[in-house]
Amino acid sequence: MKTPILGSSYVARSVNAADSRMVNLFPEAVPEGGKEAAFLQRAPGLKFLQAVGSGPIRGLWVAKAHTDQMYVVSGVNVYKLNSTIGTPTLIGQVSGTGPVSIADNGTQIFFACNGPSYIYNIDTGVFGPITDPDFPGAVTVGFLDGYFVFNEPNSQKVWVTALLDGYDINALEFASAEGSPDGLVAVNVDHREAWLFGTNSIEVWYDAGLADFPLARIQGAFNELGLAAAFSVAKLDNTLFWLGRDDRGQGIVYRANGYTGQRVSTHAVEWQIQQYGDISDAIAYTYQQDGHSFYVLTFPSANATWVYDAATQAWHERAGFQNGQFTRHRSNCQCNFNGAIVVGDFENGNIYQFDLDVYADNGQIQKWLRSWRALGTGQNNLNRTTQHSLQLDAQAGHFMEPVPVEEDVFLITENGMRLTTQNDDLLITETPETVYVNPEPQFMLRWSDDGGHTWSNEHWLGGGAVGQYGRRIIWRRLGMTLKLRDRVYEVSGTDPIKIAIMGAELHGQGTNA
Repeated sequence: MKTPILGSSYVARSVNAADSRMVNLFPEAVPEGGKEAAFLQRAPGLKFLQAVGSGPIRGLWVAKAHTDQMYVVSGVNVYKLNSTIGTPTLIGQVSGTGPVSIADNGTQIFFACNGPSYIYNIDTGVFGPITDPDFPGAVTVGFLDGYFVFNEPNSQKVWVTALLDGYDINALEFASAEGSPDGLVAVNVDHREAWLFGTNSIEVWYDAGLADFPLARIQGAFNELGLAAAFSVAKLDNTLFWLGRDDRGQGIVYRANGYTGQRVSTHAVEWQIQQYGDISDAIAYTYQQDGHSFYVLTFPSANATWVYDAATQAWHERAGFQNGQFTRHRSNCQCNFNGAIVVGDFENGNIYQFDLDVYADNGQIQKWLRSWRALGTGQNNLNRTTQHSLQLDAQAGHFMEPVPVEEDVFLITENGMRLTTQNDDLLITETPETVYVNPEPQFMLRWSDDGGHTWSNEHWLGGGAVGQYGRRIIWRRLGMTLKLRDRVYEVSGTDPIKIAIMGAELHGQGTNA
Protein backbone atom coordinates (compact mmCIF):
# COMPACT_ATOMS: atom_id res chain seq x y z
CA MET A 1 0.00 0.00 0.00
CA LYS A 2 1.04 3.60 -0.50
CA THR A 3 2.51 5.25 2.57
CA PRO A 4 2.08 9.06 2.64
CA ILE A 5 5.64 10.28 2.22
CA LEU A 6 4.57 13.18 0.00
CA GLY A 7 3.22 16.42 1.45
CA SER A 8 4.74 19.29 3.40
CA SER A 9 6.39 19.92 6.75
CA TYR A 10 3.91 19.68 9.64
CA VAL A 11 5.23 18.81 13.10
CA ALA A 12 2.44 19.56 15.55
CA ARG A 13 2.71 20.59 19.19
CA SER A 14 1.96 16.92 19.88
CA VAL A 15 4.06 14.68 17.64
CA ASN A 16 1.51 11.96 18.38
CA ALA A 17 -0.88 13.99 16.24
CA ALA A 18 1.50 14.89 13.39
CA ASP A 19 5.23 14.37 12.86
CA SER A 20 5.86 15.14 9.20
CA ARG A 21 9.18 16.93 9.02
CA MET A 22 10.80 18.01 5.76
CA VAL A 23 14.29 19.53 5.60
CA ASN A 24 16.01 20.63 2.39
CA LEU A 25 13.26 19.01 0.32
CA PHE A 26 10.23 20.65 -1.24
CA PRO A 27 7.23 19.24 -3.12
CA GLU A 28 6.38 19.89 -6.73
CA ALA A 29 2.91 19.13 -8.07
CA VAL A 30 2.62 17.13 -11.29
CA PRO A 31 -0.70 18.20 -12.83
CA GLU A 32 -0.87 15.48 -15.49
CA GLY A 33 1.07 12.57 -16.95
CA GLY A 34 3.15 11.98 -13.85
CA LYS A 35 3.80 8.77 -11.98
CA GLU A 36 2.28 10.38 -8.91
CA ALA A 37 0.45 13.65 -8.26
CA ALA A 38 3.64 15.17 -6.87
CA PHE A 39 7.25 14.45 -5.96
CA LEU A 40 9.83 15.73 -3.52
CA GLN A 41 12.99 17.31 -4.85
CA ARG A 42 16.14 18.54 -3.21
CA ALA A 43 16.62 22.17 -2.25
CA PRO A 44 19.29 24.05 -4.21
CA GLY A 45 22.87 23.88 -3.07
CA LEU A 46 25.25 26.80 -2.66
CA LYS A 47 27.64 27.28 -5.57
CA PHE A 48 30.53 29.53 -4.54
CA LEU A 49 30.86 32.69 -6.64
CA GLN A 50 33.15 35.13 -4.87
CA ALA A 51 34.51 36.26 -1.51
CA VAL A 52 33.53 39.89 -0.99
CA GLY A 53 35.17 41.48 2.03
CA SER A 54 35.11 39.82 5.43
CA GLY A 55 31.35 39.73 5.89
CA PRO A 56 28.75 39.12 7.00
CA ILE A 57 26.78 39.94 3.87
CA ARG A 58 24.18 42.48 5.07
CA GLY A 59 22.61 43.42 1.77
CA LEU A 60 22.63 42.69 -1.98
CA TRP A 61 21.25 44.96 -4.67
CA VAL A 62 21.00 45.23 -8.46
CA ALA A 63 19.99 48.69 -9.65
CA LYS A 64 16.91 48.66 -11.85
CA ALA A 65 18.51 50.68 -14.67
CA HIS A 66 21.99 49.13 -14.35
CA THR A 67 21.43 45.38 -14.22
CA ASP A 68 25.05 44.65 -15.12
CA GLN A 69 26.20 45.80 -11.67
CA MET A 70 25.64 44.22 -8.27
CA TYR A 71 26.19 45.98 -4.95
CA VAL A 72 27.23 44.04 -1.85
CA VAL A 73 27.23 45.29 1.72
CA SER A 74 29.84 43.15 3.47
CA GLY A 75 30.39 44.14 7.09
CA VAL A 76 30.86 47.91 6.98
CA ASN A 77 32.16 47.95 3.41
CA VAL A 78 30.12 48.39 0.23
CA TYR A 79 31.42 46.81 -2.98
CA LYS A 80 30.45 46.89 -6.64
CA LEU A 81 30.80 43.87 -8.89
CA ASN A 82 30.33 43.72 -12.65
CA SER A 83 28.49 41.15 -14.72
CA THR A 84 31.42 38.70 -14.67
CA ILE A 85 31.47 38.54 -10.83
CA GLY A 86 35.09 39.66 -11.01
CA THR A 87 37.21 41.42 -8.42
CA PRO A 88 35.00 43.49 -6.09
CA THR A 89 35.52 47.25 -6.13
CA LEU A 90 35.23 49.03 -2.77
CA ILE A 91 33.01 52.10 -3.17
CA GLY A 92 32.36 53.18 0.44
CA GLN A 93 31.55 52.30 4.01
CA VAL A 94 28.38 52.18 6.10
CA SER A 95 27.63 51.83 9.80
CA GLY A 96 25.92 49.22 11.94
CA THR A 97 25.89 45.45 12.02
CA GLY A 98 22.37 44.37 11.06
CA PRO A 99 20.52 44.08 7.75
CA VAL A 100 20.70 47.02 5.36
CA SER A 101 17.60 48.21 3.50
CA ILE A 102 18.37 49.37 -0.05
CA ALA A 103 16.47 51.20 -2.83
CA ASP A 104 17.46 53.14 -5.93
CA ASN A 105 15.97 55.84 -8.15
CA GLY A 106 17.89 54.95 -11.31
CA THR A 107 20.84 57.20 -10.49
CA GLN A 108 21.22 57.05 -6.70
CA ILE A 109 21.29 54.02 -4.42
CA PHE A 110 20.03 54.64 -0.86
CA PHE A 111 21.51 52.45 1.90
CA ALA A 112 19.45 52.66 5.12
CA CYS A 113 21.33 51.35 8.16
CA ASN A 114 18.77 51.67 10.95
CA GLY A 115 19.66 55.33 11.46
CA PRO A 116 22.66 56.65 9.54
CA SER A 117 22.15 56.26 5.80
CA TYR A 118 24.23 56.66 2.66
CA ILE A 119 23.88 57.48 -1.03
CA TYR A 120 25.89 56.16 -3.96
CA ASN A 121 25.63 58.01 -7.27
CA ILE A 122 25.90 55.44 -10.05
CA ASP A 123 26.82 58.03 -12.70
CA THR A 124 29.52 59.91 -10.77
CA GLY A 125 30.78 57.10 -8.53
CA VAL A 126 30.46 59.30 -5.43
CA PHE A 127 29.52 57.57 -2.15
CA GLY A 128 28.73 59.42 1.04
CA PRO A 129 26.48 59.79 4.08
CA ILE A 130 23.28 61.80 4.08
CA THR A 131 24.34 64.89 6.01
CA ASP A 132 21.26 67.07 5.61
CA PRO A 133 20.55 68.45 9.12
CA ASP A 134 16.86 67.61 8.69
CA PHE A 135 17.56 63.93 8.02
CA PRO A 136 16.26 61.93 11.04
CA GLY A 137 17.77 58.59 10.06
CA ALA A 138 16.13 55.66 8.26
CA VAL A 139 15.27 52.09 9.21
CA THR A 140 13.88 50.86 5.88
CA VAL A 141 13.57 52.60 2.52
CA GLY A 142 11.60 52.24 -0.71
CA PHE A 143 11.14 54.15 -3.95
CA LEU A 144 7.85 55.69 -5.10
CA ASP A 145 7.30 58.01 -8.09
CA GLY A 146 10.74 59.61 -7.87
CA TYR A 147 10.85 59.87 -4.07
CA PHE A 148 12.77 57.80 -1.56
CA VAL A 149 10.27 56.88 1.19
CA PHE A 150 11.64 55.86 4.60
CA ASN A 151 10.60 55.51 8.22
CA GLU A 152 12.30 57.34 11.04
CA PRO A 153 13.71 55.15 13.86
CA ASN A 154 11.60 54.83 17.01
CA SER A 155 8.72 56.95 15.76
CA GLN A 156 5.45 56.99 13.82
CA LYS A 157 6.91 59.15 11.07
CA VAL A 158 7.30 58.40 7.39
CA TRP A 159 9.45 60.74 5.30
CA VAL A 160 10.13 61.44 1.64
CA THR A 161 13.25 62.94 0.12
CA ALA A 162 13.31 65.57 -2.58
CA LEU A 163 12.33 64.37 -6.04
CA LEU A 164 15.17 62.22 -7.47
CA ASP A 165 17.62 63.40 -4.79
CA GLY A 166 18.15 61.30 -1.68
CA TYR A 167 20.54 63.84 -0.19
CA ASP A 168 17.89 66.58 0.02
CA ILE A 169 15.56 66.32 3.05
CA ASN A 170 12.94 68.96 3.82
CA ALA A 171 11.98 69.31 7.48
CA LEU A 172 8.29 69.41 6.51
CA GLU A 173 8.31 66.37 4.25
CA PHE A 174 6.98 63.83 6.75
CA ALA A 175 3.69 62.52 8.06
CA SER A 176 2.64 60.28 10.92
CA ALA A 177 0.93 56.91 10.68
CA GLU A 178 -1.71 57.75 13.26
CA GLY A 179 -4.47 55.27 12.52
CA SER A 180 -3.17 53.48 15.59
CA PRO A 181 -0.89 54.86 18.32
CA ASP A 182 1.70 52.14 17.69
CA GLY A 183 5.25 52.75 16.46
CA LEU A 184 6.18 52.51 12.78
CA VAL A 185 8.44 49.49 12.17
CA ALA A 186 9.04 49.39 8.41
CA VAL A 187 8.03 50.84 5.04
CA ASN A 188 7.68 48.83 1.84
CA VAL A 189 6.59 50.18 -1.54
CA ASP A 190 4.47 47.81 -3.61
CA HIS A 191 2.45 48.57 -6.75
CA ARG A 192 3.27 52.28 -6.34
CA GLU A 193 1.79 52.32 -2.84
CA ALA A 194 3.63 52.74 0.43
CA TRP A 195 2.75 50.17 3.08
CA LEU A 196 3.47 51.53 6.55
CA PHE A 197 3.90 48.64 8.97
CA GLY A 198 3.39 49.37 12.66
CA THR A 199 3.66 47.05 15.60
CA ASN A 200 -0.12 46.57 15.67
CA SER A 201 -1.44 48.05 12.44
CA ILE A 202 -0.79 48.70 8.76
CA GLU A 203 -1.68 51.78 6.74
CA VAL A 204 -1.37 52.10 2.96
CA TRP A 205 -0.56 55.47 1.37
CA TYR A 206 -0.35 56.66 -2.24
CA ASP A 207 1.18 59.57 -4.12
CA ALA A 208 -1.58 62.17 -4.12
CA GLY A 209 0.70 64.92 -5.45
CA LEU A 210 0.05 67.18 -2.45
CA ALA A 211 2.13 70.31 -2.01
CA ASP A 212 3.67 69.92 1.44
CA PHE A 213 3.83 66.13 1.69
CA PRO A 214 2.96 64.20 -1.50
CA LEU A 215 1.55 61.05 0.11
CA ALA A 216 -1.96 60.49 1.46
CA ARG A 217 -3.76 57.64 3.17
CA ILE A 218 -5.92 55.32 1.12
CA GLN A 219 -9.31 55.34 2.82
CA GLY A 220 -10.29 51.87 3.95
CA ALA A 221 -6.77 50.50 3.60
CA PHE A 222 -6.18 50.18 7.32
CA ASN A 223 -5.34 46.78 8.75
CA GLU A 224 -5.32 45.80 12.42
CA LEU A 225 -2.42 43.44 11.86
CA GLY A 226 1.10 44.53 12.69
CA LEU A 227 4.70 43.57 11.97
CA ALA A 228 6.86 41.50 14.30
CA ALA A 229 10.20 42.04 12.53
CA ALA A 230 11.17 45.00 10.34
CA PHE A 231 13.14 42.90 7.88
CA SER A 232 10.60 40.12 7.49
CA VAL A 233 8.64 42.07 4.83
CA ALA A 234 9.37 40.86 1.30
CA LYS A 235 7.73 40.92 -2.13
CA LEU A 236 6.62 37.63 -3.66
CA ASP A 237 3.96 36.36 -6.05
CA ASN A 238 2.91 39.92 -6.94
CA THR A 239 2.17 40.84 -3.32
CA LEU A 240 3.77 41.28 0.12
CA PHE A 241 4.59 38.72 2.81
CA TRP A 242 5.47 39.45 6.43
CA LEU A 243 5.77 38.00 9.94
CA GLY A 244 2.87 39.43 11.90
CA ARG A 245 1.92 40.49 15.38
CA ASP A 246 -0.87 42.51 17.01
CA ASP A 247 -2.48 43.09 20.38
CA ARG A 248 -3.59 39.47 20.53
CA GLY A 249 -0.30 37.71 19.81
CA GLN A 250 2.44 37.14 17.27
CA GLY A 251 4.10 34.59 15.02
CA ILE A 252 1.65 34.28 12.10
CA VAL A 253 2.96 34.73 8.55
CA TYR A 254 0.68 36.75 6.27
CA ARG A 255 0.45 37.63 2.62
CA ALA A 256 -1.37 40.71 1.40
CA ASN A 257 -4.71 39.99 -0.24
CA GLY A 258 -5.81 43.38 -1.44
CA TYR A 259 -5.31 45.56 1.64
CA THR A 260 -5.87 42.79 4.18
CA GLY A 261 -3.55 40.14 5.57
CA GLN A 262 -4.22 36.52 4.63
CA ARG A 263 -2.70 33.87 6.91
CA VAL A 264 -0.37 31.46 5.09
CA SER A 265 1.45 29.83 8.01
CA THR A 266 0.15 26.62 9.56
CA HIS A 267 -0.46 25.84 13.22
CA ALA A 268 2.66 23.67 13.17
CA VAL A 269 4.89 26.44 11.79
CA GLU A 270 3.35 28.98 14.16
CA TRP A 271 3.98 26.72 17.14
CA GLN A 272 7.64 26.42 16.14
CA ILE A 273 7.97 30.20 15.71
CA GLN A 274 6.41 30.89 19.09
CA GLN A 275 9.04 28.71 20.78
CA TYR A 276 11.82 31.00 19.56
CA GLY A 277 11.35 33.75 22.13
CA ASP A 278 12.66 36.90 20.45
CA ILE A 279 11.46 36.95 16.84
CA SER A 280 12.05 40.66 16.23
CA ASP A 281 15.36 39.88 14.50
CA ALA A 282 13.73 37.68 11.86
CA ILE A 283 14.83 38.40 8.29
CA ALA A 284 13.26 37.36 5.02
CA TYR A 285 14.01 37.37 1.32
CA THR A 286 12.22 35.86 -1.66
CA TYR A 287 13.27 34.22 -4.89
CA GLN A 288 11.82 32.33 -7.83
CA GLN A 289 13.28 29.18 -9.38
CA ASP A 290 11.69 26.76 -11.84
CA GLY A 291 8.30 28.38 -11.26
CA HIS A 292 8.47 27.97 -7.48
CA SER A 293 8.19 31.26 -5.56
CA PHE A 294 9.85 30.98 -2.16
CA TYR A 295 9.51 33.16 0.95
CA VAL A 296 12.62 32.40 3.05
CA LEU A 297 12.21 33.38 6.71
CA THR A 298 15.22 33.06 9.02
CA PHE A 299 15.31 33.46 12.79
CA PRO A 300 18.96 34.23 13.67
CA SER A 301 18.49 33.99 17.44
CA ALA A 302 16.73 30.64 17.10
CA ASN A 303 19.17 29.34 14.45
CA ALA A 304 16.30 28.22 12.20
CA THR A 305 15.02 28.85 8.66
CA TRP A 306 11.51 28.22 7.30
CA VAL A 307 10.46 28.42 3.66
CA TYR A 308 7.00 28.88 2.12
CA ASP A 309 6.43 27.94 -1.51
CA ALA A 310 3.63 30.01 -3.02
CA ALA A 311 3.34 27.56 -5.95
CA THR A 312 2.28 24.65 -3.71
CA GLN A 313 1.34 26.59 -0.54
CA ALA A 314 3.62 24.20 1.33
CA TRP A 315 6.22 24.83 4.05
CA HIS A 316 9.58 23.16 4.55
CA GLU A 317 12.73 23.74 6.55
CA ARG A 318 15.91 24.98 4.85
CA ALA A 319 19.04 24.20 6.86
CA GLY A 320 22.78 23.97 7.07
CA PHE A 321 24.42 20.99 8.74
CA GLN A 322 27.24 21.35 11.26
CA ASN A 323 28.55 19.03 13.96
CA GLY A 324 25.76 16.57 13.29
CA GLN A 325 23.01 19.16 13.79
CA PHE A 326 20.76 21.22 11.56
CA THR A 327 21.37 24.98 11.72
CA ARG A 328 19.87 28.05 10.09
CA HIS A 329 20.55 28.31 6.37
CA ARG A 330 23.72 30.15 5.46
CA SER A 331 21.95 32.66 3.22
CA ASN A 332 21.27 36.11 4.65
CA CYS A 333 19.92 38.08 1.70
CA GLN A 334 19.28 37.68 -2.04
CA CYS A 335 19.29 39.33 -5.44
CA ASN A 336 18.73 38.25 -9.04
CA PHE A 337 21.91 38.98 -11.00
CA ASN A 338 22.59 37.89 -14.58
CA GLY A 339 19.83 35.30 -14.33
CA ALA A 340 21.38 33.74 -11.21
CA ILE A 341 19.85 33.68 -7.73
CA VAL A 342 22.67 35.17 -5.65
CA VAL A 343 22.69 34.95 -1.84
CA GLY A 344 25.10 36.20 0.81
CA ASP A 345 26.57 34.37 3.79
CA PHE A 346 25.54 35.38 7.30
CA GLU A 347 29.01 34.75 8.80
CA ASN A 348 31.63 35.57 6.17
CA GLY A 349 31.97 37.50 2.91
CA ASN A 350 31.02 34.67 0.55
CA ILE A 351 28.35 35.10 -2.06
CA TYR A 352 26.80 32.02 -3.66
CA GLN A 353 24.46 31.02 -6.43
CA PHE A 354 21.41 28.88 -5.64
CA ASP A 355 21.86 25.92 -8.01
CA LEU A 356 19.46 22.97 -8.24
CA ASP A 357 22.28 20.92 -9.82
CA VAL A 358 24.61 21.46 -6.86
CA TYR A 359 24.00 19.08 -3.96
CA ALA A 360 26.15 20.61 -1.22
CA ASP A 361 26.57 23.98 0.46
CA ASN A 362 29.88 25.35 -0.78
CA GLY A 363 31.46 21.92 -0.41
CA GLN A 364 29.88 21.28 2.98
CA ILE A 365 27.28 18.58 3.60
CA GLN A 366 23.71 19.43 2.79
CA LYS A 367 21.58 16.89 4.65
CA TRP A 368 18.03 16.25 3.52
CA LEU A 369 15.38 14.57 5.65
CA ARG A 370 11.75 13.48 5.43
CA SER A 371 9.65 11.95 8.22
CA TRP A 372 6.05 10.76 7.83
CA ARG A 373 3.49 8.42 9.35
CA ALA A 374 3.50 4.87 8.02
CA LEU A 375 -0.29 4.87 7.74
CA GLY A 376 -2.34 7.61 6.17
CA THR A 377 -4.84 9.79 7.99
CA GLY A 378 -7.66 7.73 9.50
CA GLN A 379 -6.11 4.36 8.54
CA ASN A 380 -4.66 3.36 11.90
CA ASN A 381 -7.02 1.00 13.76
CA LEU A 382 -4.64 0.90 16.76
CA ASN A 383 -3.78 -2.78 16.20
CA ARG A 384 -0.26 -4.05 15.83
CA THR A 385 1.09 -4.43 12.30
CA THR A 386 4.03 -6.41 11.02
CA GLN A 387 6.12 -4.18 8.78
CA HIS A 388 7.57 -6.54 6.16
CA SER A 389 9.25 -4.02 3.85
CA LEU A 390 9.41 -0.40 2.81
CA GLN A 391 10.36 0.54 -0.75
CA LEU A 392 11.35 4.10 -1.51
CA ASP A 393 10.27 5.18 -4.97
CA ALA A 394 13.19 7.47 -5.70
CA GLN A 395 15.52 8.24 -8.55
CA ALA A 396 18.46 5.83 -8.53
CA GLY A 397 21.70 5.70 -10.52
CA HIS A 398 22.54 9.16 -9.34
CA PHE A 399 24.79 11.73 -10.90
CA MET A 400 27.59 12.44 -8.43
CA GLU A 401 29.40 15.68 -7.72
CA PRO A 402 32.97 15.78 -9.16
CA VAL A 403 35.75 15.10 -6.66
CA PRO A 404 39.56 15.48 -6.82
CA VAL A 405 41.41 12.57 -8.43
CA GLU A 406 43.37 10.60 -5.83
CA GLU A 407 45.81 7.74 -6.25
CA ASP A 408 44.75 4.11 -5.91
CA VAL A 409 41.04 4.92 -6.03
CA PHE A 410 38.68 3.31 -8.51
CA LEU A 411 36.89 5.92 -10.55
CA ILE A 412 34.00 5.99 -12.95
CA THR A 413 33.19 8.51 -15.64
CA GLU A 414 29.77 9.96 -16.26
CA ASN A 415 29.24 7.61 -19.22
CA GLY A 416 29.91 4.58 -17.00
CA MET A 417 33.51 3.75 -18.08
CA ARG A 418 35.44 2.23 -15.17
CA LEU A 419 39.01 3.51 -14.86
CA THR A 420 41.82 3.46 -12.35
CA THR A 421 44.50 5.93 -11.40
CA GLN A 422 47.90 6.27 -13.02
CA ASN A 423 49.47 3.84 -10.56
CA ASP A 424 47.73 1.01 -12.43
CA ASP A 425 47.91 -0.13 -16.04
CA LEU A 426 45.04 2.08 -17.27
CA LEU A 427 45.53 5.80 -17.45
CA ILE A 428 42.91 8.49 -16.91
CA THR A 429 42.57 10.48 -20.10
CA GLU A 430 39.56 12.56 -18.99
CA THR A 431 40.02 15.87 -17.24
CA PRO A 432 39.34 15.85 -13.46
CA GLU A 433 36.07 17.70 -14.09
CA THR A 434 34.65 14.62 -15.86
CA VAL A 435 35.80 12.00 -13.36
CA TYR A 436 33.57 10.81 -10.53
CA VAL A 437 34.02 8.57 -7.52
CA ASN A 438 31.86 5.44 -7.74
CA PRO A 439 30.56 4.64 -4.25
CA GLU A 440 26.87 4.06 -3.80
CA PRO A 441 25.09 6.99 -2.17
CA GLN A 442 23.44 5.97 1.06
CA PHE A 443 19.84 6.36 2.18
CA MET A 444 19.34 6.23 5.96
CA LEU A 445 16.10 4.94 7.44
CA ARG A 446 14.98 4.93 11.04
CA TRP A 447 11.59 4.72 12.70
CA SER A 448 9.66 5.51 15.83
CA ASP A 449 6.97 3.29 17.35
CA ASP A 450 5.83 5.83 19.93
CA GLY A 451 4.65 8.61 17.64
CA GLY A 452 8.04 10.28 17.15
CA HIS A 453 9.35 10.54 20.72
CA THR A 454 12.16 7.96 20.47
CA TRP A 455 13.84 6.44 17.42
CA SER A 456 15.52 3.27 16.24
CA ASN A 457 19.08 3.06 14.95
CA GLU A 458 19.71 4.10 11.36
CA HIS A 459 19.53 1.43 8.69
CA TRP A 460 21.69 2.31 5.68
CA LEU A 461 20.99 1.19 2.14
CA GLY A 462 22.77 1.92 -1.13
CA GLY A 463 20.85 3.80 -3.79
CA GLY A 464 22.80 2.70 -6.84
CA ALA A 465 26.04 4.01 -8.27
CA VAL A 466 26.29 6.21 -11.32
CA GLY A 467 24.26 4.75 -14.15
CA GLN A 468 22.50 2.05 -12.08
CA TYR A 469 19.03 3.41 -12.77
CA GLY A 470 17.28 0.13 -12.08
CA ARG A 471 18.35 -0.15 -8.44
CA ARG A 472 15.45 -0.69 -6.02
CA ILE A 473 15.72 0.85 -2.56
CA ILE A 474 14.00 -1.61 -0.23
CA TRP A 475 14.38 -2.09 3.53
CA ARG A 476 13.10 -5.47 4.73
CA ARG A 477 12.20 -7.12 8.06
CA LEU A 478 11.23 -3.91 9.81
CA GLY A 479 9.60 -5.58 12.82
CA MET A 480 6.24 -5.07 14.43
CA THR A 481 4.67 -1.91 15.75
CA LEU A 482 4.46 -1.97 19.55
CA LYS A 483 3.63 0.57 22.23
CA LEU A 484 1.19 2.98 20.57
CA ARG A 485 0.73 0.83 17.43
CA ASP A 486 1.80 3.92 15.54
CA ARG A 487 4.94 4.06 13.38
CA VAL A 488 6.69 7.13 11.99
CA TYR A 489 9.37 6.60 9.35
CA GLU A 490 12.26 8.95 8.62
CA VAL A 491 14.54 8.77 5.59
CA SER A 492 17.54 11.04 5.06
CA GLY A 493 20.80 11.38 3.18
CA THR A 494 23.96 13.45 2.97
CA ASP A 495 25.57 12.37 -0.32
CA PRO A 496 25.97 15.02 -3.07
CA ILE A 497 23.38 13.45 -5.37
CA LYS A 498 20.18 14.45 -7.10
CA ILE A 499 17.12 13.52 -5.02
CA ALA A 500 13.65 12.95 -6.43
CA ILE A 501 11.17 11.01 -4.29
CA MET A 502 7.94 10.00 -6.01
CA GLY A 503 6.49 7.94 -3.17
CA ALA A 504 6.96 4.92 -0.93
CA GLU A 505 5.32 1.49 -0.78
CA LEU A 506 4.80 -0.27 2.55
CA HIS A 507 4.13 -3.98 2.81
CA GLY A 508 2.62 -4.81 6.16
CA GLN A 509 0.22 -7.22 7.80
CA GLY A 510 -2.36 -6.35 10.41
CA THR A 511 -3.12 -8.30 13.58
CA ASN A 512 -6.02 -8.40 16.01
CA ALA A 513 -3.88 -7.34 18.95
